[in-house]
Amino acid sequence: MPDGGTDLELMVNDMSIDGQFPDIASFRSAVRDLMAMRHMARRFGRELFCHRNLFHARVTQEMTMQRAVPYFKPDEQRALMQWLTGSGPFWEDRRDHSSDDYLECEGKIVTDSAIGEVAFRGFRHVDSRLVSLLPSLWNFSPLVVWWQNGNGNGEQIEVHNYFDKHALEVALRAVPRPINSWEQLEIRSRERFVNLHFSSDAFEFLRGVPFNEGATKKITALFDTLHQMRCFVDPDGRRTSEGHDLYQKFFTGDKAWFSDSSDTEKNDFKSEMTFNHPEVTGETLFCTWHGKVRAPLLRIHFYWPTRVDGPFYIVYVGPKITKR
Repeated sequence: MPDGGTDLELMVNDMSIDGQFPDIASFRSAVRDLMAMRHMARRFGRELFCHRNLFHARVTQEMTMQRAVPYFKPDEQRALMQWLTGSGPFWEDRRDHSSDDYLECEGKIVTDSAIGEVAFRGFRHVDSRLVSLLPSLWNFSPLVVWWQNGNGNGEQIEVHNYFDKHALEVALRAVPRPINSWEQLEIRSRERFVNLHFSSDAFEFLRGVPFNEGATKKITALFDTLHQMRCFVDPDGRRTSEGHDLYQKFFTGDKAWFSDSSDTEKNDFKSEMTFNHPEVTGETLFCTWHGKVRAPLLRIHFYWPTRVDGPFYIVYVGPKITKR
């Protein structure tokens, strides 16, 4: 699992509710523990994401959660209903993987599940982790998930899985609290991504843009990918196999995170994409390569190095420049 820095995400493992409870009492006890872990996550500034279909999961061989909840105490009912059928948050609202992605864990297809989503985000360098009910078939960690990618190759990733609140608390204490301002994003980015060369005014373009926590996570993931690209260079200045894999994943294809501007954009927005060189006074850089944030529509512009081992100059973090 990638480090992920401050970008820790938690999701309820929907596959850990599969009719395994012998009675309502045992299910209610498991839900109490789950709600305690949700409360703990919120104390550390994190949300525990769920799927809307979770409310319809089978909890015993004869009963769904929807039918079991009326047997809970009134305050337990309200809290659970507000979460699962009301405010969420729900991970499918910003789902990354599609039903066409083949993901497998422990011999089971986990596409369309939280396990698949967490793993897929991990492949995209976002630190997502699972919270499972106890007992279930998923009370171990890490989970090894296989992904059959679009290139016809298989990849695997280890996913952290918590089913004990003490283990979850240790993990939460080890991760810095979420970023809650653009200023914090700048400070932590400059501290963490030492292989990137940020211009002094790179983050100034975010002034006046409403802060968006989801955007900070994607921007951090973009920085992390560029940071790794600079790491995966051998002593002769050539890209390593890991570097080639990153390039194929994030710089090619219809869903690429990074791309060069079109010839039309380079012509029409030449002035806007020309920036002062961060290190050489009087020189400029034409920075047409960019990383993409779709919601809201933000971009990071950087200078693609002429050598594989050359520096990545980050000169712009802000609204999309080439909007028409």
